[in-house]
Amino acid sequence: MNNINISAAILTKNEEKNIRECMRSLSFCEEVLLVDDYSTDSTRVVAKKLGAKIFRRKLDSDFASQRNFALRNVQGKWVLFVDGDERISSLLRDEIIQLINNSISQYIGFYIKRIDNIWGKELRYGETGNIKLLRLAKRNAGKWRRMVHEYWDVRGKIGVLKNPIIHYPHQTLREFIGDVDYFSTLHAQANQEEGKKSSIFKIIFFPIVKFIDNYFLKLGFQDGVHGFIHALVMSFHSYLSWGKLWILQKKN
Repeated sequence: MNNINISAAILTKNEEKNIRECMRSLSFCEEVLLVDDYSTDSTRVVAKKLGAKIFRRKLDSDFASQRNFALRNVQGKWVLFVDGDERISSLLRDEIIQLINNSISQYIGFYIKRIDNIWGKELRYGETGNIKLLRLAKRNAGKWRRMVHEYWDVRGKIGVLKNPIIHYPHQTLREFIGDVDYFSTLHAQANQEEGKKSSIFKIIFFPIVKFIDNYFLKLGFQDGVHGFIHALVMSFHSYLSWGKLWILQKKN
């Protein structure tokens, strides 16, 4: 009989510098499953020493498929999805434990706020200061959809947790630009599959609107220089995404 209440599922690719702290923050989970996209560093070695169940599986640019694979292989009643560069804060840990132990049956899943910590500063405003992600849900509650910017399609009553996941993405500007280039390509491909169209108008004006939204409307300026750089690079992400989709349209 399966007595596992909560499993953690982690997607990784060369997360040697992050995986130890990530897994330590998951010590309250009865099972930790790691789906690794053939890392070339010591990610799997470190995770295995810390007790993770390891699967090697090609991502093939499809994050939803990778997460659904994890769902099929975990055993817990509840599943908590965490990326290798994320940490469960101590307050969030305690909140999750209390919820699971109380067996609150009316909820089938929970949104969790995520706070980005970039270059030693937590971004409290802008796009990152407003992110809530469905990361904790019952194992059979639904499926992940969309190859990038994926979402957990869960049907039922969803709650919102008070405490955050802490995210440590692209800790250098070079990594940030590289990540934006990579994800904008996937985003363009996903938009094409969904039948979305690019245009010169979208390529020029959508990035401007995104910057205004992040920096002014969502108060990104209150994060100082860090907030300005983040808003600027995410505007560049918008430019690349719509530009790459336009190129894909011309090829077809």
